[in-house]
Amino acid sequence: MSRLGKLGARLYSGEVSFDFVGRRRLWYVASAVVLVVAVVALFVRPLNYGIEFEGGVEFRAQTDNPSSAVAPMREAVIDTGLEDDPIVVSSGDDTVRVQTEGLSAGEIQTVTAALEQTGASSVSSDFVGPSWGQSVANRALLGLGVFLALVVLFIGFYFREWKMSLAAIVALGHDVLITVGIYALTGFEVTPATVTGLLTILGYSLYDTVVVFDKVRENTRGMASSTRRTYAESANLAVNQTLVRSINTSVAALLPVAALLYVGVAQLGSGPLKDLALVLFIGMAAGTYSSIFIATPLLVQLKEREPAVLEQSRRVAARRGDAPPPLAGERPSEPVTAGSASRARPMGTGSSGRSQPQRRPRSQRGRGR
Repeated sequence: MSRLGKLGARLYSGEVSFDFVGRRRLWYVASAVVLVVAVVALFVRPLNYGIEFEGGVEFRAQTDNPSSAVAPMREAVIDTGLEDDPIVVSSGDDTVRVQTEGLSAGEIQTVTAALEQTGASSVSSDFVGPSWGQSVANRALLGLGVFLALVVLFIGFYFREWKMSLAAIVALGHDVLITVGIYALTGFEVTPATVTGLLTILGYSLYDTVVVFDKVRENTRGMASSTRRTYAESANLAVNQTLVRSINTSVAALLPVAALLYVGVAQLGSGPLKDLALVLFIGMAAGTYSSIFIATPLLVQLKEREPAVLEQSRRVAARRGDAPPPLAGERPSEPVTAGSASRARPMGTGSSGRSQPQRRPRSQRGRGR
């Protein structure tokens, strides 16, 4: 058995355990820092929406050396006076993509002629109207909203526990915000492929969270009558038991996505492959983190407020000898030592006021002598 397999067996049995739940404040702080950076990035450097969302004209210029033709073509478009800040990127081995705002037919011809003067062998153009771009954006938001609503319903019906639904939604929001923030920081273009990848990684993150929650439910079944582990300890055991599976699944998924990202960035330069690969890579990594460090600790924090869970934790502590102080209005029980019950004899009071032992019943007198 490999070292990872041995570690997985020891994690599953509880012989080795990482305290994910007990250190939840540390994970919360780490996530809060990343989320603050993501939010600040969105305000400082807004998302770079593609032409499919904002509308405009996209030119595709064929050239032998696209990487060296990007700067001259950008200057040529600016010199026309029709666009102050065009988006010009290389695409593949022989194409340069130029995106501008909406232009008339005559203005499109002017830009086409300017690109041809820089050495482009042929130039094609596609016009995307603003109404169509707005329609794409609305449909993307609608798809995201429907997905989140189905997630709430699925987890609610599957686990019969609204607190699990809330923890899963918080983890999904955590993944979305981190992914969007990194897109803002890198300046990658947001295209329909990005939205497709975003919905995909939300499904992946949800799957990972459901696997962990299912193990939590299994470990906490019949917890009310148990004094072996608290709810937090059983949930932490569930995370440890699924840890190796989560790592193996994430590595197996991230390796091919990383290869796609390298091809999209280093080889093709631009296009839907790069947009899809980046959102998949970021989202899968964030989803693995949130299912381990965010979803389950948050679920435990919500469950620990329930009276039944608090009472069960007190019973576990009492069994271990470190019982917490009694609740308000509850009389503390005195410890009973071994043999104390046999030493305590019922005493009566005689006429002199001194304590006297009680007499046994008449039917038992004379026995044992």
